[in-house]
Amino acid sequence: MEENQEQQAVSMPRIGDPAPEFKAVTTQGDINFPSDYKGKWSILFSHPADFTPVCTSEFMTFAHLEKQFNEANCELIGLSIDGLYSHIAWLRTIKEKIEYKGMKDIEVTFPLIEDIKMDVAKKYGMIQPNEDSTKAVRAVFFVDPKGIIRAIIYYPLSLGRNFDELYRALIAMQAADEFGVATPADWRPGDDVIVGPAGSCGTAKERMEDSEIDCKDWFFCTKKLDKDEVLGKVLKK
Repeated sequence: MEENQEQQAVSMPRIGDPAPEFKAVTTQGDINFPSDYKGKWSILFSHPADFTPVCTSEFMTFAHLEKQFNEANCELIGLSIDGLYSHIAWLRTIKEKIEYKGMKDIEVTFPLIEDIKMDVAKKYGMIQPNEDSTKAVRAVFFVDPKGIIRAIIYYPLSLGRNFDELYRALIAMQAADEFGVATPADWRPGDDVIVGPAGSCGTAKERMEDSEIDCKDWFFCTKKLDKDEVLGKVLKK
């Protein structure tokens, strides 16, 4: 019985699955996820606890970058296994007292989910018993406008997230969808993108002769994709 409970605690949706549905109370009112976010990308992320230093640095950074994510048609939703009043008190303290890396007077306006019973955390596999059985790890779920999970990143309690990477991943996935390409290691807007492998010898030959495509071999072809074109497609006007 105990083993089954542990297995249930660490069950989690996978990339390509529909995001598990839930209703929750948040600091910005009730939400119904993911239906409330249809037509937009969203990042659902968990943190271990309110009034903790690493989490504070992360929330300040997310709040500081919220406009940038919003301009990329992406909404932020936070979660921890704390109550609503704890959330409100913590966010007020951040705004009134905390300064970090030049950021101060930071107001968190995206919703922070109350999850005292751990219902959402367990549904998304945010409880990792070997790390902590009563706190959520630092999970990040990227959910696309159709409500499908597109990427998942997990961090232990002691490791703060890299927000440049979270934003890079979001833009890369949007560019891949928009232009029908893949993005290579460390890709950023303006870098060459990957063109999928040819389906036949004839297609491979045509591709090798295409002046817009640089093929090192049949399986490794790239092409240029202008930075302004990428950002013009994925960022809201």
